Amino acid sequence: MKARVHVMLKDGVLDPQGEAVRHALGTLGFAGVGGVRQGKVIDLELTATDRAAAEAEVVAMCEKLLANTVIEKYTIDIA
Repeated sequence: MKARVHVMLKDGVLDPQGEAVRHALGTLGFAGVGGVRQGKVIDLELTATDRAAAEAEVVAMCEKLLANTVIEKYTIDIA
């Protein structure tokens, strides 16, 4: 079973990397970009065969290591 975790800064948290990308896009002529938020994607290969158990395990991983839940939010896709 595979899981994909998307981690992004929460709304309202300053995103200096996203702002740097937005600025760089503007200097390259892409003036139509008003804002950029940068995050990370983590792909996991799991040995679990039960979807609910796999999702619970990935949630635990996110809460303990993969995301800083004070300033980041995450979504999980199980396939």
